[in-house]
Amino acid sequence: MNRKEQRRLVVLNQVGRGELVGLEAAALLGLSLRQVRRLLAAYGKEGAAGLAHGNRGRKPCHALEHRLKEQVIGLARTTYAGCNTQHFTELLQEREGVSLSRSSVRRILLQAGLRSPRKRRPPKHRRRRERYPREGQLLQIDGSRHDWLQGRGPYLTLVGAIDDATGKVPHALFREQEDAQGYFLLLRQIVAEHGIPVALYHDRHSIFDVPGKAAESLEEQLEGKRRPTQFGRLMEELGITSIASLSPQARGRIERLWGTFQDRLVSELRLAGARTLHDANRVLKDFLPRYNQRFAIPPAEAGAAFCKLQEGLDLDGVLCFKYERTVGTDNVVRLGEHRLQIMPTNGRASYARARVEVQERLDGSLAVYYQGHCLATKPAPPEAPLLRARHMARVVPNTSGAGIAPQASVKEKTLNIPPIHSGKPGPNHPWRRPFKVHIDRG
Repeated sequence: MNRKEQRRLVVLNQVGRGELVGLEAAALLGLSLRQVRRLLAAYGKEGAAGLAHGNRGRKPCHALEHRLKEQVIGLARTTYAGCNTQHFTELLQEREGVSLSRSSVRRILLQAGLRSPRKRRPPKHRRRRERYPREGQLLQIDGSRHDWLQGRGPYLTLVGAIDDATGKVPHALFREQEDAQGYFLLLRQIVAEHGIPVALYHDRHSIFDVPGKAAESLEEQLEGKRRPTQFGRLMEELGITSIASLSPQARGRIERLWGTFQDRLVSELRLAGARTLHDANRVLKDFLPRYNQRFAIPPAEAGAAFCKLQEGLDLDGVLCFKYERTVGTDNVVRLGEHRLQIMPTNGRASYARARVEVQERLDGSLAVYYQGHCLATKPAPPEAPLLRARHMARVVPNTSGAGIAPQASVKEKTLNIPPIHSGKPGPNHPWRRPFKVHIDRG
């Protein structure tokens, strides 16, 4: 008898001796009065054996046959050795005609000492992190690619930041793609309105960190360290600590922010009838103050931790893209398709072969610096290959659909030279005619 049956036996004996009544016994055993009376009748008829369950010792009707278990174990050790439990269950159904549940197959294999070959990592213990006590100590930044306009316009990416201490969104903006310029504009607005944050918490996007598998340049090998990305260089110059998260769960605050925005902001955009990038940013500018008023919480400690800008700091010279270039012998420096002619500056007539820094500002303007001094420049005439490339790029669409034909030059129009059409040869072209084989019968 098990413990529950022994306890029932004690209570029923007390009822038999008149120490308890039926209702009191039912309350002690957690049974109904009718069930107590049934147990008393079985106990009086069969004794203590009458208190045992009637199915004890019987084989369940849905129990698997021993032969079937041996077949499953044998297949797991031979034909399907190395298959995980779920895959093995599917193979039994597909190839052997044995229909069993995954739990049954797993139980059979465990009883035989066969474990799944696929080892799973143990679950990690996660705990909720305490918020930073002061506003500006940590900002989480990220981008969310979503159908914000619900088909009324293009897909957009919302780039934004959220303060860890208060849950306030200091700034956000819509971009066509998640790019470095969007994060530059985001940080510039935050620095201009609030100051420089102490740390930024971000993912491992290549905008923030150089991918670990990227090949090192010769300069990096000589220096013995990886050069930061443009945004990484910006954080170093502003003295911002860069923290990269290892999982999306670690950035739960901004991930939950995107969930809220994809619910509330999408509705706001729909109600405003936004259809373009400009419309979306206009609605977002009006939405953020109302969101912060509704969802922001007070920090644990009073006072903001944003750092003030240093006096004399050229914000445009920091919040820009910087590239190192070598000046050509003609005092021309190149950046993409741009050519800048360096003029004599600071008493120096020529800067040929000098290593300079080209700054691409957020407004699209360019500036050239040498040893911290800005050089006088003007646009340089483009080279002949660039002019030819621009000329060849001016094409007109071919209405026949066979390809794109270049525009006829002035000389071709004067001499009535027909333009060259690209495309496949026609069906009567000599190249498509069959070869004639001449047989000499002489």
